[in-house]
Amino acid sequence: MGHSCHRRSFLVSLSLAPLIQSVKSAPIVLGDVSKPAILGGTPIRREPFPGWPRWTPKLEGRALQSVLDSGKWGRLDGHQVDIFEQEWGDTLGVPYVVATNCGTSALTTCLNALEIGPGDEVIVPPYTFVATVSVVLSQFALPVFVDTDPETFQIDATKIEPALNANTRALMPVHLGGGCADMDAIMTLSKERDIPVIEDACQSHLAEWRGEMTGTLGLGGCFSFQSSKNLNCGEGGAIVSKDPEFIAACRSFHNSGRPYEVTPGGEVIGRSGAGFQYERNGSNVRPTEFQGALLSAQLQHLENEARRREDQAAYLSTLLDPIQGLDPIETYSGCSRNAYHLYMMRYNPEGFSGLSRRRFLKALRAEGIPASGGYSPLNAEPFLRRSLESRPFRRVYSAEQIRSFWERIECPNNDRVCKEAVWFGQTTLLGNKQDMEHIAGAVSKIQRYAGSIAKI
Repeated sequence: MGHSCHRRSFLVSLSLAPLIQSVKSAPIVLGDVSKPAILGGTPIRREPFPGWPRWTPKLEGRALQSVLDSGKWGRLDGHQVDIFEQEWGDTLGVPYVVATNCGTSALTTCLNALEIGPGDEVIVPPYTFVATVSVVLSQFALPVFVDTDPETFQIDATKIEPALNANTRALMPVHLGGGCADMDAIMTLSKERDIPVIEDACQSHLAEWRGEMTGTLGLGGCFSFQSSKNLNCGEGGAIVSKDPEFIAACRSFHNSGRPYEVTPGGEVIGRSGAGFQYERNGSNVRPTEFQGALLSAQLQHLENEARRREDQAAYLSTLLDPIQGLDPIETYSGCSRNAYHLYMMRYNPEGFSGLSRRRFLKALRAEGIPASGGYSPLNAEPFLRRSLESRPFRRVYSAEQIRSFWERIECPNNDRVCKEAVWFGQTTLLGNKQDMEHIAGAVSKIQRYAGSIAKI
């Protein structure tokens, strides 16, 4: 499938026995044969993994206090959001940034800047956070789901073209979990069909595709700074772009429809003396100065934390590699940096004596290892049918259009992914090598007793 499997770089042919010998300093032996906690044994760890968010009184505390003391708390009053926009643009190597109050608002703003509305279609993946889809529905447009690549959990770019038609107004790939969608294929298709790309980069801060930051390859890229994200201010978001006209439209929408224009030098500025004048329909999705200040402070930690996640993910992959039935997902060869918002794997019960994924996850948690089964298939969630059967949609789309829509969005590979996925969150990778050894040790212990666990 053209993938490069980065997870088998060290231990392709090694068994677990020599691996155990290579980690003599670990207090927990990876091949631990003691009874799993779910069967009444002792958990492999009792200490929590690193907490989130990480902050210091010197950086984040002072930043918030300075805004409080200034008395300028809103975006239109101060300059902290402006500073962060410049910093985020410098970090990504992109000239234009618009900060928003959340990642969902960033996506909504982009769709409005493109004037996407009733009758339009937007290509989306079914394996993502619901906001990628709900923003399309909020425009009374149709989210057209393209199946998932089961090897990478990203949208399968080879299946996008058959889903296009005259109504397709945008491609919205998601860089899931900190990895990258296949941007070579997606951007080629975008240019051939003249369809803009809006990258949902909400989970991929500092991820790269062939050395370029995710979010900067399409017409626009959207980021989230919600409390779980690798760059965090509780709630927040941003749009980035290299296109000044597009950013001017985004700025206008995010600031209640006020007019913005592009100078001959390419600067995007608010029209002088606009006051209470409005040139387009808009919304207020401006962030506060507190969010801007907190993001500038958190940005100072981001690179070091990203490197730590990369290091721990690589080590964890070497530990899990010999264990049959639990396979870390692959990345495309163009993904030159993975941000590891999620560490994602495929679980195969056959490697664990038929133990169901549900019980495997329960057994992991009993060992003190936080893990998740990931997303459900969005193309089968009840909110989708409820939306399409609502009065506004029935006024726009005929019964035949709705019927054919359901036929177009079957995603069998995604159904499989939703049954196989196992996730570790990004804070798990902020631990140390011993933490990674605990994860592998817990998996090994569960595998050894899988038959007994399946019977309880």
